[in-house]
Amino acid sequence: MIDTIVARATPPGRGGVAIVRLSGPQAGPIATAIGGELPTPRHAALRTFVDAQGNAIDSGLLLYFAAPNSFTGEAVVELQCHGGPLVVDALLSQAIELGARLAEPGEFSQRAFLNDRIDLAQAEAIADLIDASSQQAVRGAQRVLQGDFSAQIHQLTDKLIALRIYIEAALDFPEEEDDFLADQSVKDQLVALISDCDQLTESVHQGQLLRDGIKVVIGGSPNVGKSTLLNALSGQQRALVTDIAGTTRDLIKESILIDGMPLEIIDTAGLRETDDPVEQAGIALAEQAISSADLVLFITTADNIDVDSSKFKQLAPEAAIIQVVNKIDLRADSPHSEHQAGYQRVYLSAKTGAGLPLLRQKIAEIAGFRPAEEGVFIARRRHLDALNKTAQAISDGNQSLLKYGAGELLAEELRLAQQFLAEITGEFSSDDLLGEIFSSFCIGK
Repeated sequence: MIDTIVARATPPGRGGVAIVRLSGPQAGPIATAIGGELPTPRHAALRTFVDAQGNAIDSGLLLYFAAPNSFTGEAVVELQCHGGPLVVDALLSQAIELGARLAEPGEFSQRAFLNDRIDLAQAEAIADLIDASSQQAVRGAQRVLQGDFSAQIHQLTDKLIALRIYIEAALDFPEEEDDFLADQSVKDQLVALISDCDQLTESVHQGQLLRDGIKVVIGGSPNVGKSTLLNALSGQQRALVTDIAGTTRDLIKESILIDGMPLEIIDTAGLRETDDPVEQAGIALAEQAISSADLVLFITTADNIDVDSSKFKQLAPEAAIIQVVNKIDLRADSPHSEHQAGYQRVYLSAKTGAGLPLLRQKIAEIAGFRPAEEGVFIARRRHLDALNKTAQAISDGNQSLLKYGAGELLAEELRLAQQFLAEITGEFSSDDLLGEIFSSFCIGK
């Protein structure tokens, strides 16, 4: 039997209003025992909530959502009470005493997915909407939650299925195979599928950056202005700034936004040779942070521009590098950028703020983020991986057809591509195209 679950649906702590939510077959009877007769579905009713002895716990609103017309697809009841922790705890305890159990994290959304109220991408968008760090991220999560992203996945899947049906039918009728292999429309459809995949992948990449952002580590020698740059980018005094070399010993982390894209920026100890064991420990932490960075801001000064960046490439071979030439105010220079072999160089003054907008622009460019792009979906790394696998499978199938005329290999790659797409929405299952083949094609042709 399916359990009835209960949980507080509003944040913990004190507040004006709190919501205790029940979902499952016993949600109605439990709510009736606590708050009296259930109201008409989707209508709020003022009730007195009582404990097992009939003593009043609180007065509040009772709402009932009948199955399957609820978020979870099950009977759902909400008890809207005053937001005191003791009141909420009393209602939870009474619901548990009457047969409910505390919900696991995300279990309401999980039940909505299992009962086909939402797909997996939409379920993830609920958490992404709650955690959104910018208005762009909120809009991107809403698009996914409303089903726009899933609709594009389904459109791509439908095109894939239509081509699979044609290919499977041709393979089932060998006398037609030569015509099938020479059919230009098959090749055109494969090229169009790859193009559609690439376009959707780029949109998802933007959404993944909007959700996860990148990790930026500030590195360089002591006294080049690393901490001053962190403070300037964050807009607050997060790191201690002095003229004494080795002031920064630990990692100092700050989260900021660049045009809506979240960045985790880490200030590190200055890299140098030292006998101080505490400073050595800080340098080891700095090197560890640099090795895991997506982008390294390699700080030098206007008086010492040509510092070798090879150490940073050794520590973080996969990371992008921007050399930040700081303290241009001491030389009356103006902010600008130039391209060096393998990295960008940006001239600025962290102290005065001159050149900071240029640095932010270069960070966004290197990340591949386009803030003005409309229609971006909030996305996760797994979505991007699945789309990349889909495009690769279609491309491999196309090559099998062009080079070897191998229709069977093409059919298998398209099956894999469809499976990868199904992983995004959680619809992965073994499929049987037999019925669709006979219903879509004129076999007697």
